[in-house]
Amino acid sequence: MYYPEDVVEEVRTRNDIVDVISGYVKLQKKGSNYFGLCPFHNEKSPSFSVSPQKQMYYCFGCGAGGNAITFVMEYENYSFSEALKVLADRAGIHLPEVEYSKEEREKADKRSTLLEINKLAANYFYYQLHQPQGKLGYDYFRKRELSDDTIRHFGLGFSNKTSNDLYQYLRSKGYTDEILRDSGLVTMEERGTYDKFWNRVMFPIMDVNNRVIGFGGRVLGDGTPKYLNSPETMIFDKSRNLYGLNYARTSREKYMLACEGYMDVIAMHQAGFTNAVASLGTAFTTQHAVLLKRYTDTVILTYDSDGAGIKAALRAIPILKEAGISTKVLNLKPYKDPDEFIKNLGADAFRERIASAQNSFLYEIDVLKREYDLEDPEQKTRFYNATARKLLEFHEALERDNYIRAVAQAQMIPYEDLRSW
Repeated sequence: MYYPEDVVEEVRTRNDIVDVISGYVKLQKKGSNYFGLCPFHNEKSPSFSVSPQKQMYYCFGCGAGGNAITFVMEYENYSFSEALKVLADRAGIHLPEVEYSKEEREKADKRSTLLEINKLAANYFYYQLHQPQGKLGYDYFRKRELSDDTIRHFGLGFSNKTSNDLYQYLRSKGYTDEILRDSGLVTMEERGTYDKFWNRVMFPIMDVNNRVIGFGGRVLGDGTPKYLNSPETMIFDKSRNLYGLNYARTSREKYMLACEGYMDVIAMHQAGFTNAVASLGTAFTTQHAVLLKRYTDTVILTYDSDGAGIKAALRAIPILKEAGISTKVLNLKPYKDPDEFIKNLGADAFRERIASAQNSFLYEIDVLKREYDLEDPEQKTRFYNATARKLLEFHEALERDNYIRAVAQAQMIPYEDLRSW
């Protein structure tokens, strides 16, 4: 696409880069420049520099650099024209009609078409939920105690038992087989074309700008797999998105609640905890941590209390720590997940559990302790040694000493024994 250079330059000059980036990154002035933690990679010490004189940014850690436009492109995962429009609107500048090269026009058109198709599909699934054939899905949501307002808020829907009705609907709207295949909503084989989702309750997945980019579906009955997600497409990247983040990013809370499933997110939002998010059918990744770091410095893990949930928490803790995020773990017992906990004990009790969430390192020690029989002196010694080795993960002497004291008190291990290990 092409905008006249004088228009692009006006957008650049009317958007001070320090003001723009300060909306995303906490900056501190040092000398003539501003510094902060880089939003594009994990770091503990600020190496992200913003120069008001040059109107440029540069990270000495990962090499990311550019101007206000490239920053918005990278941070928001926008195209050049999308970033330019955001900054133009910010500065009150009216952009002329954009001129595209043939290749850029085709790419932009395809991206726009895929977003249109996903929006149509979301509306179609929502409509089906409220028809007689969708009663099975609606009853499922009501059984899970979701209100009509919550169903509407999250755009929940239902995919029919017919195996290609969405395909037929989208074809009737004029979309080609090629673009429908690329949407990830249909599967095309020699024996026919089938909907990716059927006989499932549907969860539209939205990006931070509230655009439908994919779907999750839970099967009703004994079908497999139990949960199915859209494949990655031009507009859907699991590692760059979190379910519920479009709402959670506007929460006034200073922390995020990370959980395992869509229903947990929805149940928590319905109960007033609108800062809950979940990964999209994948394990928690470094990219998810970097994404969360843009909005918070603290994450409380609200994973299931079963073995799988414990393993997921133990995987996520070091990833979050590496991203510079303070992490705590919520105790859900005697219930399995947040949805079940809130249904049985209510929002106030859940809020109390949040307030008493455990430091993630002390949680790791508690989990480690379960591997040993402390009634056996040999096993007890092994536990003490394993604990001491884990404390060596803290390279700063003051931080390590603080944790030695905390662990010694929590596990009733003599402080001097741990300190001298």
